[in-house]
Amino acid sequence: MPGNSQRRGAIRKNAKGATVGSGGQRRRGLEGKGPTPKAADREYHPAHKRAKAAAKRSGSSAGGRGPSRSSSRSKASSEMVYGRNSVVEALRADVPVATMYVATRIDTDDRVREALKMATERGLAILETPRGELDRLTDGGVHQGLALQVPPYDYAHPSDLVDPEMPGIPLVVALDGITDPRNLGAIVRSVAAFGGHGVVVPERRSVGMTASAWKTSAGAAARIPVARASNLTRALEEFKKAGFFILGLDMEGDVELPDLALATEPLVIVTGSEGKGLSRLVRETCDQIVSIPMSSAVESLNAGLATGVTLYEIARQRRR
Repeated sequence: MPGNSQRRGAIRKNAKGATVGSGGQRRRGLEGKGPTPKAADREYHPAHKRAKAAAKRSGSSAGGRGPSRSSSRSKASSEMVYGRNSVVEALRADVPVATMYVATRIDTDDRVREALKMATERGLAILETPRGELDRLTDGGVHQGLALQVPPYDYAHPSDLVDPEMPGIPLVVALDGITDPRNLGAIVRSVAAFGGHGVVVPERRSVGMTASAWKTSAGAAARIPVARASNLTRALEEFKKAGFFILGLDMEGDVELPDLALATEPLVIVTGSEGKGLSRLVRETCDQIVSIPMSSAVESLNAGLATGVTLYEIARQRRR
């Protein structure tokens, strides 16, 4: 019948998805496809790319090996040292320098001449730079026409300090919350003076190897590796597994320094900040808390002095 034929044609024309003999394709299309994969497992998701980059940085592999020494090093950003006195002092201290910037038409004096002489003798790159560019490079600082670009410090990994081929009994200093670069420099210098093998600093809430720390170390930073730990407590636990004893420095210690019985063992000395001391988790990780006996008139020593005194006593006991 014509009427029925027209009606069927209208139905076929208006029904967008229904076709004769679909074989259940529409029904299967409505069925679930299982749980949505995690973001990190989806190839084109930003989380997957971040996880892949993190795995590459940590040096992880299918065999489950830990990070290699070459891949475990981390670098901070470069640093600018500016001002005539600061530049001369940095050059005298052999602070590593990538480039020396000198303002165009600079008024020379003894400091400028000395800086140019030392930079030339060291074979440093010297760039004559417009003052406006120097203002930008130093973020508006008082540069007096001279500035140095200090390259990022090449930090070691804490595992680099667990080396059976190191001479003598292993001795490492770890810093917990030290923020003064001069304290770091002084501690690096003491570690070198008393036979230590390295320094560990945490990545967060801690000073790094700045030009000021390098200068205070009086050249010791060129010989003593400074390692950076993403988590100080975890790094201390790894030292424990390697056979080190962890000693924390605090005014209220379990033992006074002269009575220390562990001086001849592999040691990590942990120094806390002057204000807060050792953090709770770090203190709980320590095998022993050591105090330095002092006159009641003196409340405390700064971090650099306290570490130096402790390292001296350990070196003295090891020589007996």
